[in-house]
Amino acid sequence: MLEPQLDLASTWNHFCVGCNAWFAQPTSGNQCPNCGRELIQSDPAHSETLMLTPGQSQVPARPKFKVGGEDPIVGRRVHVYDVMSLIGTGAMGRVYLANHGDLHRHCAVKILAPKRGACDDEYIARFMLEGRAAAALVHPNVVTVHAVGQIENLHFLEMEFISGRSLQQLINDEGRLPSDRALRLAMMVADGLAAAHRDGIIHRDVKPDNVLLNKHGIAKIGDFGLAKRVLHRGGDPFADGICGTPNYMAPELLQGHSATPASDVYALGVCLYQMLTGQLPRGGVSLRALVRMEEEPPLPNVREICPDVSLEVASCVAAMTSPTPTNRPPDAIAASQLLHAVLGHERDLESLLLEAFRHEPSVTWTREGERYRLVRRLPSDRQQVVFLEPSEHDVDERLLLLFSVCCRAEPHFYEQALRRNSEMSHGSLALREVDGQTQFVVIDTYPRSTVDPEEIRRTVFEIALQADLVEHQLTGQDRN
Repeated sequence: MLEPQLDLASTWNHFCVGCNAWFAQPTSGNQCPNCGRELIQSDPAHSETLMLTPGQSQVPARPKFKVGGEDPIVGRRVHVYDVMSLIGTGAMGRVYLANHGDLHRHCAVKILAPKRGACDDEYIARFMLEGRAAAALVHPNVVTVHAVGQIENLHFLEMEFISGRSLQQLINDEGRLPSDRALRLAMMVADGLAAAHRDGIIHRDVKPDNVLLNKHGIAKIGDFGLAKRVLHRGGDPFADGICGTPNYMAPELLQGHSATPASDVYALGVCLYQMLTGQLPRGGVSLRALVRMEEEPPLPNVREICPDVSLEVASCVAAMTSPTPTNRPPDAIAASQLLHAVLGHERDLESLLLEAFRHEPSVTWTREGERYRLVRRLPSDRQQVVFLEPSEHDVDERLLLLFSVCCRAEPHFYEQALRRNSEMSHGSLALREVDGQTQFVVIDTYPRSTVDPEEIRRTVFEIALQADLVEHQLTGQDRN
């Protein structure tokens, strides 16, 4: 019998009611690393929380296992699955990376803890029913469920394997996101939710941990219908528990009403708020206080925290998170239309870069606020840095600036620089203040609203090459 044994009591013994998640002993203080709420120290055996999805990052470390930490399934053939590694774990079971022996593809196999199946027939019935409903959803922004069933005494879901990271990990790593990128990600999640709402499926637990980003930056929402049940303790206002994660739950859910498509929209609005600000709108308070807050509209305005967010974007967030369900977009179909209207046809820079350089390993990049820093590796072990940033014009006149620093603008370089500039067929040599110094840069611009990935790819290559030639001609060095 295949029966993985979890020893969570010595590691995941701190619970956050707001995030509905278990954590290891905090490194400092006793606050949730996600929302700042005070953690409860308790026995994980009483948790109703489902296991993590692939790539999820609610906890700072995985739990330790019994018997020297060895997993009884990793390295074995289970049914048609060659189990390769453990990629997620929680109080309810585990998620494994596996190779499908018949189809020869990687997949994620979620296996519920056997003890749960042995003592809760109703839960297993719901798991199987909702697993089949999720498997019926086929959409580019939904994690595909390929199979649901039982292996010996283990109940499992086979899902597509997403090799990227979760939206929560992205927020943890980068903090607040640029408005265009946040809107683009929210729009993709809304499109996936819209497919579910058309089929009468309500997610009930929309949050960044349940949104996975693949290596191309495509957002895919998972765990459809597999809502988490909040741990209830003495004195809580919920006699039978509630489904979802309180930090993202609509006010009507906290008052005991049933989930609706509009409550999914509210949760997505909170996700968008978190992407734009880098923080939750109401973190750091108890569940009881959270319920009282939700009786008082509305959420804090995004612009109170981040004044650079446009009025249009702030209004979009406010509409999606209205405390009155009838004032929100009624479902993700309408929410998607709203997000599309706010974003317009302009694509976010991250998705443009991913498309432009998906087959170009010589180019890597990082984000520094609104600016992207690209490193282009050149022959002879040289490299050149190219910056991309939007101009400060009004939205309809905004430009995308692409430039690469050559060297300091020393007066004795001017004549050579002018001669070099006259020979350039792409971009131009100019003076620009960079980090408080006047520098020679090779620069080019495009209208922000219409620039496409091929223009970016071609320009980055050309600018990097030209800037490197100028730098070498003027200084004989490779400083970038």
